[in-house]
Amino acid sequence: MRKILFASSEVHPLIKTGGLADVSASLPMTLDAHGHDIRIILPAYRQCLMALADVRTIATIKLDGFHSPINILESTLPETDIRVWLVDSPAHFDREGGAYGPSEGGDWQDNAARFALFCRAIVAVAMDLAELDWKPDVLHCNDWQTGLAPALIADQKNRPATIFTIHNMAYQGLYSRQTFEALDLPESFWTSEGLEFYDQLSFMKGGLGYADYITAVSPTYAKEICTAEYGYGLEGLLTFKHEQGQLSGILNGIDRDEWNPQTDKALAKKYTIKTVRHKKLNKQALQQYFSLPEKEEVLVLGLISRLVPQKGIDLIIDAVSRLLQAGENIQLVCLGSGEDDYEKGLRVLRAKYPDRVGVVIGYDESLAHQIEAGADVFLMPSRFEPCGLNQLYSLRYGTLPLVRNTGGLADSVVDAFGDNLKDATATGFKFEQATAEELEATILRAVTLFRHPRIWRKVVITAMEQDYSWQASSRAYEALYEKALS
Repeated sequence: MRKILFASSEVHPLIKTGGLADVSASLPMTLDAHGHDIRIILPAYRQCLMALADVRTIATIKLDGFHSPINILESTLPETDIRVWLVDSPAHFDREGGAYGPSEGGDWQDNAARFALFCRAIVAVAMDLAELDWKPDVLHCNDWQTGLAPALIADQKNRPATIFTIHNMAYQGLYSRQTFEALDLPESFWTSEGLEFYDQLSFMKGGLGYADYITAVSPTYAKEICTAEYGYGLEGLLTFKHEQGQLSGILNGIDRDEWNPQTDKALAKKYTIKTVRHKKLNKQALQQYFSLPEKEEVLVLGLISRLVPQKGIDLIIDAVSRLLQAGENIQLVCLGSGEDDYEKGLRVLRAKYPDRVGVVIGYDESLAHQIEAGADVFLMPSRFEPCGLNQLYSLRYGTLPLVRNTGGLADSVVDAFGDNLKDATATGFKFEQATAEELEATILRAVTLFRHPRIWRKVVITAMEQDYSWQASSRAYEALYEKALS
């Protein structure tokens, strides 16, 4: 049994902007079930305090670089016994809006100060300077918002082992030299071997350069970030870490209780592998929800996504437009928000084909579950995808993922083509190049296979038989913790 401090800037169901929140709940829950003493630490956002019923102050501490003392609050993750510690600094975290910016979009101007404070608090708790009479064996940090913590703790005596997980290299926490000075960080960090990155402060480099071990959220992504295309200028450092045996890829898992078509209360009709015929009732309900014709023979394409370039939304708009214009027997249902051009593009598509396209701009957890259950195919044509969780949810629900062959998508989906169909290993559809033409051709492959119900059903059952729970992945993390401690 190990003591683990798990640091993250978002945790479901307290606050969520993406897959990091899901991982930051489900991985600790699995480690807790394995007998480890795990505590989660995150900022005390207003949304978190509103979501928690029982919160108490357990410590008050003074942090370097900040005038006012901060409180450490304690509660438990809803429906678990896992302790959650919240870094309470109202000036930094108690505000309307999201974790990283206002509701209308963009970033908070003081994010560098907000997450520098968070990182200093992580280190204080990890070194038991908050006098909580608990010191972890392992500090597990996640993404740039926690990146300064491994750097700040690196030279401390009797410190815990440090793990840093990269969820997305595209977001690095880059700030000016002026900001570096304002944060009162040690001047020794301002070197190319430290936190300096082309005359900027990089929070991400703190994790990459100073943590004992680094993980990426899929084996393929761990290799991809060692190349110029995916490394964002840090591929040299990452290649070095890989060669030293300090960088590995561990595929994320999913919470199989939260995402379970047999028990999912959001569904019109629950189902299992043995009763997969009931899936069509969820399709019918989904078509009703989006005011689309209720036709079983139509291939329904589902999309739940941030509407940003990474996710290939422009490819979807272009490819689906051409398919609808050609009269292909498809419908598209979308849930998401993001860049104005993509939101407008989907709305235009909806206006042009009101009986073929349904769009909800925003996010709705219940509707997300309904789309996963009711769609026939789930679209994820990402330009890059560190892991991706929606394709794993889709497999669980028998909704075949249609993905680009990158990152975690490459590691988790087997293409329904050739020998994979013959030997019953196919679970979805894959394509190589990030072009609308390749996406269109792959959707047409899905349309063709959908016309053969017996074959389609076999692929659906194979998809539902896949096990992407946290069991195997959590064991890999446990082995890495032991390696770091030794």
